[in-house]
Amino acid sequence: MIGNLFGFLSNDIGIDLGTANTLVFVKDRGIVLREPSVVARYKTSKKVCAVGSDAKKMLGRTPGTIEALRPMKDGVIADFEISEAMLRYFIEKVDKRKLVPPRVVIAVPSGITAVEKRAVKDSAIRAGAREVLLLGEPMAASIGAGLPIHEEYANMIVDIGGGTTEVAIISISGVSFQRSIRVGGDELDEAIIAYMKKAYGLLIGERTAEEIKFNVGSAAPIVNGEISMDVRGRDATAGLPVTKHITSQEIREEALKEVVTQIVDLVKNALDRCQPEHSADLIDRGIVLAGGGALIRGLDQVISDATGLTVIQAEDPLCCVANGTGKFLDLLGTLTRDQVDRLVTQ
Repeated sequence: MIGNLFGFLSNDIGIDLGTANTLVFVKDRGIVLREPSVVARYKTSKKVCAVGSDAKKMLGRTPGTIEALRPMKDGVIADFEISEAMLRYFIEKVDKRKLVPPRVVIAVPSGITAVEKRAVKDSAIRAGAREVLLLGEPMAASIGAGLPIHEEYANMIVDIGGGTTEVAIISISGVSFQRSIRVGGDELDEAIIAYMKKAYGLLIGERTAEEIKFNVGSAAPIVNGEISMDVRGRDATAGLPVTKHITSQEIREEALKEVVTQIVDLVKNALDRCQPEHSADLIDRGIVLAGGGALIRGLDQVISDATGLTVIQAEDPLCCVANGTGKFLDLLGTLTRDQVDRLVTQ
């Protein structure tokens, strides 16, 4: 009775604290918030003036008195104070009417250090959580994608986020092998920015690079024919606004190829290091792609060609990690302490 009352007074919350976007899952309600991981503050007073979508609109466009910051870098906290303000904003936004501070499950990259884990926990506690559990992003993505992680057969997940790409082989509710690189959607954007400057002498910002990535970015030739778009920016020499016309082929071959190759090499390395029995399982089960990077056109085909395995995109790849934290919250009441310890990262 007391436990039920305690649950009624407090929401359990799952957070995908991503480099590019933060998603919040509230138990029994699903994903209730999806906003950019951006904070705007006044330079002099350091007071926060906007968080999330409102702050992202200011990126590259702030007046001299305001700075728009991304407190997460490579999937971990780069600015402790700003991250705490961002977490507090998101927690208060989804947990307005509860009397007891929420228990929070936060998905974190598998390769983060003990110091980085402590920073995430401390930020969440200061932001209003009563208890914080950290769940590795590959495990969260696997749960969110509906993979049968409790079976003895191996499942392979590739989670491509804004700051990191993670590969994990999971069986019997544990991770038998995992690797991560601090390469993801942000590096794709940076590669586009560098290419536009080198090829056209055109200076563009993060938002424009992201638009190029989604509109014409691809990892493999586009079956129905290459596509193109106009890009507006500032001429690096004359300093004047100009428009350039680009194609999906040049962005793929000149801008994105190197980063895509790093992701493919990570997957191949994981397959080379996994146990023989798991290799046999993966022939039947293939590889599942999650995260925003899974949406890059043709990436599944490129990885399939390089590995010889079937590669499928998870349903709603952008929400896999957040949904995984939510499903984990549902499992907490049915798991033993040992089972919880196997799933969470200490």
